[in-house]
Parts: sequence; C-alpha cells; structure tokens
Amino acid sequence: MKSKAPLLLMEQMVMLVVFALAAALCVQAFVRSDGSSARNEARDRAVVLCQNAAELIRHTGGNFNEAAEALGLEFGQGSTMFRYYDENWEPLPFSEGPIPGGGEGYHPAQEGAYRLTIQAVLDVPPGLGKASVCVSEAEGEALFELEVAWQEEVSPRG
Repeated sequence: MKSKAPLLLMEQMVMLVVFALAAALCVQAFVRSDGSSARNEARDRAVVLCQNAAELIRHTGGNFNEAAEALGLEFGQGSTMFRYYDENWEPLPFSEGPIPGGGEGYHPAQEGAYRLTIQAVLDVPPGLGKASVCVSEAEGEALFELEVAWQEEVSPRG
C-alpha cells in the first residue's frame, strides 16, 4: 500500500498558496484604501481652505490687500496671491530676497506640499467682482477650486 503522505503534503502546499494569494490581495486592498483615505483627507482640507478664503474675499468686498493680510498671502505676478503649506497644512514662512527665476521680493522659504492661489477674474461686467480660489498639490494637480463673486458699487454715469 502506497503512503498518502505526499498527497497530503501536496494538498497543504496548494492551501498555503491559496492563502498567500488571498493575503496578498487583502494587503493590496488595505494599501489602496490608505492612499485613497489620505487623498480624500487632503481634498477635505483643501475644500475648507478654499471656502474660508472665498468667504473672506467676499466679506472684504473684493479688497485683495485686506484679504491677503488676513490670510497671510503674498502677491505674485499680476493679480495673483498665494501661500504655501507643508504636508501638515501649516503655513510656510516667506523670506525676502532674490526670487528664483529672477527679481526681488517675498517668496516662500521652501516649496510646500500644497499651494493656495487666489486670482482676480478681470473679464467681468461692471458692478461684479470675481476671483478664482484654488488649492493644488506641489506637483500642480488641483485638489479643489471654486470661484467667488460679489457686488461692487458702480458709479453713475454723468
């Protein structure tokens, strides 16, 4: 009579391989879930930051100087304001001196993980002010973007 030990050993090996494959799939699902969770958390933070900036701009009636001071923003080229944040969403300090790429002025002391950008929209009818508020990752991919609008006084024609 032949021994059944090799058959039992083969069955155990097949069960071990199936278990290893199932475990690998579970680990992969957890890794993807963790990445998705981190991305959603960053998007949630970006939404709150955009909403706060938009409400402040609306509250100031489009006074970008007042909004920039309240949010700790610096002016970039044209009518653009920006602020960098680290990976923990803490604002990064600005330093004064030569700007990378040429010129003098304030610039971030280091590149951040996230960037809040507010830009005035100039192509609007009289009596309406508009700005675009965007939070993006360092690579440039926008996490969240919205436009804010407010009414402005129009001087009567005379």
